[in-house]
Amino acid sequence: MQVPLLDLSLQYRQVADEVMEALRGVVEDQRFILGPVVEKLEAEIAAKLGVPHAIGCASGTDAILLAVRALGVERGDEVVTSPFTFFATAGAIHNAGARPVFADIEPDSFNLDPAAAEAAMTGRTRAVMPVHLFGQMADMRAFRALGDRRGVAVIEDAAQAIGARQRDGDGWITTGTLGDICCFSFFPTKNLGAFGDAGMMVANDEAVAERLRKLRVHGGRQMYHHEEVGYNSRLDALQAAVLLAKLPYLDGWSAARRRNAAFYDEALAGLDGIVLPVVRPGHESIVNQYTIRVPGGRRDALQDFLKARGVGSSVYYPIPLDRQECFEYLGYRPGQFPESERASREVLSLPVFPELTEAQLAYVADSVRAFVEGGGRGAAGG
Repeated sequence: MQVPLLDLSLQYRQVADEVMEALRGVVEDQRFILGPVVEKLEAEIAAKLGVPHAIGCASGTDAILLAVRALGVERGDEVVTSPFTFFATAGAIHNAGARPVFADIEPDSFNLDPAAAEAAMTGRTRAVMPVHLFGQMADMRAFRALGDRRGVAVIEDAAQAIGARQRDGDGWITTGTLGDICCFSFFPTKNLGAFGDAGMMVANDEAVAERLRKLRVHGGRQMYHHEEVGYNSRLDALQAAVLLAKLPYLDGWSAARRRNAAFYDEALAGLDGIVLPVVRPGHESIVNQYTIRVPGGRRDALQDFLKARGVGSSVYYPIPLDRQECFEYLGYRPGQFPESERASREVLSLPVFPELTEAQLAYVADSVRAFVEGGGRGAAGG
């Protein structure tokens, strides 16, 4: 049996008619950059998340870059974030002229540890950027309190977590509720994916939202009038049309991912040498990835074993950002972020996309079990 890590063609078959109709409408209208379709998407995302402002841009990376700029972070200022995340998080901070400052992660959630983030702050810290990794929200109550206490902005990197939420009394806090700006990616592999690069920022403050709108269009709201030097980071209408067609399906897709994760949780429970992902009490993950840990140096052997059996998997992420060559100038030493380094040696993400069949899920789980029960030498046939 073949079980890919992700198969977007199955999702496309489900939404093909709506997507093609939406694309045809944009082509016939001939307004391809920003315009009414983008505005409609912004309004629907804002309403879904319960925030007043949503601003589309060209990519999730640009969303982080624009957020850092919009909150007044200047050259030489510091932004505290996680070293265990996709490169864009720290890369965008660097490209905005700021200095990425890393703090270690929580071992169970893989998210930035609020206490470690505070310990990493200095007099030059202007923002903290928790990353909602693999679809589970970071502890936003703690980060909001930290930002208020230390007088720094809170930027949420929610590239993998649109719609993730956590309990707050009788209600919910969702991504974008508590941050000064929250950044989303609509890269095709995300739970809500475009047909190319696309991103969005949400904000609660009108002045911040206004600056984001200016920064994405060369620093001005009126054509040929530029109040500052901005960027060409406009969301095109074709991508917005795709996202609008897919948006009604998002909650169902995320629920299917949770069901698939629950299947793995039960099928792999108690398996020696496999640590299952943790969803903290009161949290609802959108399960962008189902990421297990394989301690003892056997992660790569398991990945090879799964590949031989036709099961896709991936390592997110094999090298912490503080160990990347381009960030050598930051001066970090091996061992400074032990939880991030340990995660990079142990993590392995299994297929969890919504369209997986129960037979495929069972085959993946049986393959992991065969590896463990065979002492890492089980037969790879299947």
